[in-house]
Amino acid sequence: MSEDPIKTQRDGHILEVTIDRPKANAIDLVTSRIMGEVFCEFRDDPDLRVAILTAQNEKFFCPGWDLKAAVDGDAVDGDYGVGGFGGLQELRAMNKPVICAVNGICCGGGLEIALSCDIILAADHATFALPEIKSGTIADAASIKLPKRIPYHIAMEMLFTGRWLEADEAARWGMINHVYKSEDLMTEARKMADLLASGPPLVYAAIKEVVREAEGIKFQDCLNKITQSQFETIDRLYNSEDQLEGARAFSEKRDPLWKGR
Repeated sequence: MSEDPIKTQRDGHILEVTIDRPKANAIDLVTSRIMGEVFCEFRDDPDLRVAILTAQNEKFFCPGWDLKAAVDGDAVDGDYGVGGFGGLQELRAMNKPVICAVNGICCGGGLEIALSCDIILAADHATFALPEIKSGTIADAASIKLPKRIPYHIAMEMLFTGRWLEADEAARWGMINHVYKSEDLMTEARKMADLLASGPPLVYAAIKEVVREAEGIKFQDCLNKITQSQFETIDRLYNSEDQLEGARAFSEKRDPLWKGR
């Protein structure tokens, strides 16, 4: 087994995070806690703007919880770390874009981790499922998220039956963004990351805060919070150098230089 289950690589403003736990990239408590630490550092590093989450395996992206570790004593309800299971699902104030590049089987908690990202890209051989029903348990985070992301009846069929979706079908229902040939997946993920890294980080932060808040309140209540300056990220944006730079660049017909401040 790899000594370090999570590999990271920085490239300018982009952080690549790779799950590397042979054979299937299943997540145990230690791995989950490491992922939480990695994404906390990403969130808090002002020089990092975008993250890509992927896995070191052409067959498996992630099947979720490591059942073998559970047999060896890892409690299913143990300490997953600061970001909850997989480091992302419960990480507060994650106001930067995270791209998930799914390069194989993505099921159970692995699919829940993918759903915690902002953009999901997949290799054409990737497959998706929530098989928890077959082991007599609930895909808790997916039960909350998936019916809001794709048609209700498709989500419920996945939750009730554990049915597998091929990448093309997952894209058709809107669960993932794009499907690529396996050999092109990371190239396309890096292109997307480059595009986002060139954009305005303060605007991304404001978008993510508003989207999170809007999940739990009515439209007008959320809009009132915006107009009444109750979002920290929006206040920071409207009082930033980047806000002035955007206006100047537009008037001067040039590309803006975003500084994130």
